[in-house]
Amino acid sequence: MANIKSAKKRILVNRTKTERNKSIRSAVKTAIKKVDTAVANKDAAAAKAALPAAISAINAAASKGVYHKNNAARKVSRISKAVNTLA
Repeated sequence: MANIKSAKKRILVNRTKTERNKSIRSAVKTAIKKVDTAVANKDAAAAKAALPAAISAINAAASKGVYHKNNAARKVSRISKAVNTLA
C-alpha cells in the first residue's frame, strides 16, 4: 500500500476510472451483441433498430477516451457492414 498522500489519491482515482470504463465497455458490448444477434437471426428490422443505439454507445465511449477513435470507427464499420448485408 502506498504511503504518500498523492499516491493514495491516484489509487482511488484509478479505481474510480476503471469502474467507469468497465461500465461503459460493458454497455458497448451489449449494444453490439444486440445488433449481432439480430443479424444472426436475419431480422433486418431489429438490426436496423439496434444499429443507431450501438453506434451512439460506441461514439460516446470513444469521446470519453474509453476506446481509441480508430477502434471505435472499426467497431462501427463492422456492425454497419453486417446490417447492410441483410438489406
